[in-house]
Amino acid sequence: MDYPNEIALRKIMEGDESAFAELYNFYRRPALKFCYSLLKDEEEAESMVQEVFMKIWEKRGHIKPELNFTSYLFTCLRNLAFDQLKRIEKSQKLKKQYLENMEMAREEDKEEAESRFRVLQAAVESLSVKRKIILRLNVEEGKSYQEIAEFLKISKNTVKNQLVKAKQILRENVDFASLAVCVIMLVA
Repeated sequence: MDYPNEIALRKIMEGDESAFAELYNFYRRPALKFCYSLLKDEEEAESMVQEVFMKIWEKRGHIKPELNFTSYLFTCLRNLAFDQLKRIEKSQKLKKQYLENMEMAREEDKEEAESRFRVLQAAVESLSVKRKIILRLNVEEGKSYQEIAEFLKISKNTVKNQLVKAKQILRENVDFASLAVCVIMLVA
């Protein structure tokens, strides 16, 4: 006699847990093997088999004992596996798209920063030689007003005034946000 027979399935429909346990034990191995062949993941296959059997138990009142239960079970497993594979594929596509978008954003940010840097360089080049030297000593080399004054043999006050005027000219030629980014790039 083939298992599961109509009598066993009717017991399950009536809520017989031991009959259901027998059904589960009978199909567990072939169901796992089938799911693993589709998913290539033991944990996922185990989870899927348990999920299908839980659904069968929950909907046991809808079992049709006169139909082929084996076909029903393996059709449910196949459909669930295909749904899982579609979710994985969609997830991988979304991840790939996200990474591509991030890469494009980085490229755009890089181009924007380079553009701002060119604007800043042009603004710096428009400064007088004296202001340009003072600005570079302060920004690039990190020298204090006093160190610049001693190096150029001018007063500390002149260094301060020249830096204030240089930064004012740069602000007029380059928006402030770009200035901050470009100064950081200039120093780096």
